[in-house]
Amino acid sequence: MATVRDTTYDLLRDLGLTTVFGNPGSTEEPFLRDFPADFRYVHALQEAAAVAMADGYAQATARPVHVNLHTAPGTGNGMGNLVTAWHNKTPLIVTAGQQTRQMLLLEPRLASPRAAELTQPYVKWAHEPARAQDVPAAFMRAYATAVQPPAGPVFLSVPMDDWDQPADPPPQVRTVATRAAPDPDRLRGFAATLAASRAPVLVLGAAVDRADAWPAAVALAERLAAPVWAAPAPERAVFPEDHPHFRGVLPYAIGPLGEALRGHDMVLVVGAPVFRYYPHVPGDYLPPEARLLHVTDDPDEAARAPVGESLLGDPGLALAELLELLPPADRPAPSARPAPEPPASATPPSADALFAALADRWPADGVLVQESPSNLAALRRRLRIRRPRSYFTMASGGLGFGLPAAVGIALAERDTGRGRPVVAVVGDGSLHYSVQALWTAAQLRLPLAVVVPVNHQYAILKAFAELKHTPGVPALDLPGLDVAAVARGYGCAAEVVESLDGLGPALNTALAADRPTVLPVPISTDVPRIL
Repeated sequence: MATVRDTTYDLLRDLGLTTVFGNPGSTEEPFLRDFPADFRYVHALQEAAAVAMADGYAQATARPVHVNLHTAPGTGNGMGNLVTAWHNKTPLIVTAGQQTRQMLLLEPRLASPRAAELTQPYVKWAHEPARAQDVPAAFMRAYATAVQPPAGPVFLSVPMDDWDQPADPPPQVRTVATRAAPDPDRLRGFAATLAASRAPVLVLGAAVDRADAWPAAVALAERLAAPVWAAPAPERAVFPEDHPHFRGVLPYAIGPLGEALRGHDMVLVVGAPVFRYYPHVPGDYLPPEARLLHVTDDPDEAARAPVGESLLGDPGLALAELLELLPPADRPAPSARPAPEPPASATPPSADALFAALADRWPADGVLVQESPSNLAALRRRLRIRRPRSYFTMASGGLGFGLPAAVGIALAERDTGRGRPVVAVVGDGSLHYSVQALWTAAQLRLPLAVVVPVNHQYAILKAFAELKHTPGVPALDLPGLDVAAVARGYGCAAEVVESLDGLGPALNTALAADRPTVLPVPISTDVPRIL
């Protein structure tokens, strides 16, 4: 007779979930025993790294991914990056072992007394099956929930003795829609409003990249003769950043954002919240004369928007249909934004100088994974993304995502056969939140280049302290960290780039290697401005 374990593995095969990211624990061993030869286990040294690796892999493959965690403590370890997966809208099926059912009433060691509540509110669905026989069907429901818009993580807690129980007949393998078309009447109203506008502007978010909708976004911007902004703090690149219509990334504070949109009477936001703010800088949400139209596949985004009229639907479908409905605008196209001034020469170099040098040597099909908050403005100013699915970061604002996500993305590039070079830019503070991911990259022999701007401080927090007038905050400096030594200890190659003239050769060597390479680059300790 088939067991719950047999039936579940058959279902996972049918769903294409044969790569499992995790860190094994005792409550997971009954699931992992005699691990099937046609499955692959991607071993992370800590659960936070496992979740972010899976997130990166899922985003790069555009497929849901299974992550296996260790009961309550391991789930807790992974929670920071589970929050990020929720905000990234990444379809993850997160499972955790649970103690034996017969002992749960006693709350023994490693029991998770309220397992389904532990991950909330950062999952779309959380469940611990009432019977062992319900486990396979719960996986099917988890999969269907994770991939439907808006996509996101789900969580299953499975008691360790369930796997050997006799199974019910297997659940039917089902497909569900992953895109929802916008209401045609409301979309026609949006089109009429846009056609009548005097000076429209497009604000695009990460869902445009997730929907593979760059061509439609470019065509619509050109049809409207409208400038294009990326929504504040975007986790994906949304538009070719060398296109003359592109203006950059909007500031993520209320007053400055409203000022940036001044002069426009119509703001079309597609695939982003309205808006993602962080520091509280009061002001008008929009210029007084402006009206806002919002297209999103997330009802929560539509509900919480402080201004505007919202339309639910897949951003890619909405852009394509708006393109069909709108006539060409009778106004001149916007002129290209000026290139930034060359960075000043200094020793050590500024972040601007580092990223200008990186941009000069950037591979044409490169993928950038970014987690260097204090240097983000300089990075986005100097290095312009020109291709879809080529920029990834965390939507949550929480650190510890970038390095392991880059490992998952580099693995996906190899698995899909695309083979695009992956470069992570991770600050020396951020690096240590999930530094264990270096070991996994080394074990997988991934040609991942990790550029580490080294300023020996949490410069982003010093910048916030200046903005918020909070002097004397402790623990903002990071003395005594040897990034290269740490990298070598995990099995990576490492080379300190003392001069920017050496960055290009070091990067070329790293991307041609058969293991990851960490490239620490000392930079200025000047604290950037937040806004």
